[in-house]
This record gives sequence, structure tokens and C-alpha cells, in this order.
Amino acid sequence: MKLMTIILCAIFSAALLAGQQSAARSSVAFVSTRDGKEEIYVMDASGSHSTRLTNNDAWDGYPAWSPDGSKVAFVSNRDANLETYVMSANGSNATNLTNHSANDFDPDWSPDTSRIAFTSNRDGNFEIYTMNVTGSNLTNLTSHPGWDGDAAWSPDGRKIALVSNRDRNPEIYVMNADGTKPTRLTNHSANDFDPAWSPDGSKIVFTSDRDSNFEIYAMNADGSSPTNLSNHSAWDGDNASWSPDGSKVVFTSDRDGNREIYAMNANGSNQVRLTNNAAADTSPAWRPR
Repeated sequence: MKLMTIILCAIFSAALLAGQQSAARSSVAFVSTRDGKEEIYVMDASGSHSTRLTNNDAWDGYPAWSPDGSKVAFVSNRDANLETYVMSANGSNATNLTNHSANDFDPDWSPDTSRIAFTSNRDGNFEIYTMNVTGSNLTNLTSHPGWDGDAAWSPDGRKIALVSNRDRNPEIYVMNADGTKPTRLTNHSANDFDPAWSPDGSKIVFTSDRDSNFEIYAMNADGSSPTNLSNHSAWDGDNASWSPDGSKVVFTSDRDGNREIYAMNANGSNQVRLTNNAAADTSPAWRPR
């Protein structure tokens, strides 16, 4: 009986530890000016226990988690222009990947963690590029005279959603991961931008001002059935991000007087403020695992 008790206690302890580790991994990176300048922070998915990851006199923003949650790509002008960097999940070992006189920003990881897509004007206009996670093997995917940016890799790695004004106003497109076969998903006179795939690849959230102010929308991955999720008179937008299980979406809103991070169910219900600070809190990115 004593042996059985010991075994059961060990199983319970292991399960509890696994649950604690899972809860610890449920976190959101974001950008805040709460310490006087824009820095990258991380907090629990409930909004508690915020920790600053970057500490630099320059501007740091656009956090993007690696698929395994071990690293964060981000953008900084600490080297005099916008460059794409990568750091460990605890903020250490920040490394400049792009190292170019042009502006390189909006990073997004491939699902296999081998490549990073980003936006750059190094060829005279804004295009989407990919590179290895070391910054090598640079490839221009879009190569179009229009503005192309906001790359978002699909969960299966086969597609990249993007924003382009090649049809006169910003619309959301999807292309193969090698840049071929760009297809327009949205077709509206408003501005549509900041696409993000749901973890199962069936939906894309994005920001649009098609209802007279900026809101968070969701549509099917083929562009059908766009639905206003945030549906509020305030400004809602800024890089909405899905929870790892696809049940929730985090976003930024100024509905309480300044920009804060909110979460809502994937259907737009149960909208809850996560941050509560006099500073601006923006650009949320939910840790994948």
C-alpha cells in the first residue's frame, strides 16, 4: 500500500509540474512605453507578471515568437536604422540578422524555424524577403513595383499571407512560400492589413477600417466570410495574434483612453483587458507553446 501511495504521489506531482510548465509557457510578448521608451515585454496570458526583455535606448518593437517558443525576432533602430534582430526568450543574446542600410522589419518565422520572412526597402521599394535564421541566404519573394509587407507564414509552411497595394489600396493576398501565385483574398475599398493565420490554418484575422474605424476581423483562409470580431467604436488593431489552441485572439485597443492589450474569444465574445497602464501597450504576440 505504501508503495502504491508513493507511485500515485509521483504521478500526481509529475502531472502538476507539467501543468505548471504549460501555464508558464502561456504568455504574450508586447511593446510598451511604461519605462519611458518602447521596449519589448512578456507577460502571462492573464496579463500578470510582466517582464521587460529589451533594455536599450533605441526603439524596439514588432516581437515575433519562434514556433518552438525559444526565441523572439524583433525590430530595433539601435544601429541607426530599422533592422531585424533575434534574441533568446529571456531577452539575452540579441543579434542583428539583417545588418543593412535599408529598413528591415515585420519579421515572421517559418513553421519549421529555418527561415524568417520580413519586409525591406533595400531594392528601392518595400518587398517581402526571406532569410535563414542566421541572416544568410536572402531571397526577394515579391519583386513587384507595389508596396508588399506584413508577411505571415501559414501553419503548414506552404503559404505566406501578405499585404500589398498593387491593386491601389492595401489588400490581403496569399502566395506560395516561394513567392509564386499571389492571390488576392480581400477586395474592399478600405485598408486591410496585419494578417495572422489561426493555428489550424482555417482562418485569418486582420485589421480593417471598412466599418469607418479600425476593427479586428476574421475570414476563412480563402478570403470568404469576413466577420467583424472587435466591433467597438474605439480603435482596435495592431497585429492581432492567436492563442496556441486557436480559442482566443489578443489585440490592441484604445477603448479605455490609451492603447492597451485585450483578449477575446475567437468569435469576438468575452473581450477582456490584459494590461492596465498609463503608457501605451501594443503589438501583442502570443507565445506558440
